[in-house]
Amino acid sequence: MPMDWDRLRIFHAVAEAGSFTHAGEKLNLSQSAISRQISALEESVRVPLFHRHARGLLLTEQGEMLYRTVKDVFHKLSMAEARLGETKDRPSGPLKITTTMAFGSTWLTPHIREFIDLFPEVEVTLLLSDEELDLGMRQADVAIRMSPPRQPDLIQRPLMSVRHLIYGSPEYFERRERPKTPVDLDHHDLIVFGEEAPQPSKSINWLLDIGARPETPRRPILRVNNVYGIYRAVQSGLGLAALPEFMQPEHLKLEPVLPEIEGPVTQAYFVYPEELRHSKRITVFRDFLLRKVAEHNF
Repeated sequence: MPMDWDRLRIFHAVAEAGSFTHAGEKLNLSQSAISRQISALEESVRVPLFHRHARGLLLTEQGEMLYRTVKDVFHKLSMAEARLGETKDRPSGPLKITTTMAFGSTWLTPHIREFIDLFPEVEVTLLLSDEELDLGMRQADVAIRMSPPRQPDLIQRPLMSVRHLIYGSPEYFERRERPKTPVDLDHHDLIVFGEEAPQPSKSINWLLDIGARPETPRRPILRVNNVYGIYRAVQSGLGLAALPEFMQPEHLKLEPVLPEIEGPVTQAYFVYPEELRHSKRITVFRDFLLRKVAEHNF
């Protein structure tokens, strides 16, 4: 007997959510309706699909097997839907873009209005996270990454070189003299990455090393696990930090320090799945980004 599509859709939602209640909220169905559909599916396949516990649901071995298959089918359907949406002359339909909190908050978001004005039929969603979303499973359509992608089967194109310079706030310089040489950084409050921060560069905390004497290692006043948090700490007047040039700190009322000194240069990438290589939405967004990057001379 063929399996019912609606029941498979509900099964997929329950497996993803881990409970009937959360799946019901996502599908706008009652908990009892969800439970009945799962019981009917289990009866039709003649095996239990979930272990039921007080704290939630766990897939059985057979449930895991069905979930992997259903997840793959839904992924392929999503890809087909995306391709069908590209049959019109102008790009249209959803475009989910993921990038880091820092790049998304300070550079991409201010520019996205221009893209939306140019392509109003593209439905843009920005997913800002320092965790890498799985493009292969369509958690997002395209990513702007600050390091080479680790996932296989992804198309990657260098987007821009990211330079890092040292900045402080006017408030900080009201109470502290500006450093004139790298050695002077010994006497300043420094804000750096924490141990759990993403590592686009092995020397990400170069501010602790440049001009430092081995016998007197520098101690940062604060460690933060992402660039945007570091920027906010600098903006508050807490101390000095190295920030990526794409944040345009001078427009954020931060002042450069020792501008002749550059930190490590890292590479940003435009990344998308192989299956979407003919997508008009991705093509126009890529071209838009490359044009804006060229305008800023990165």
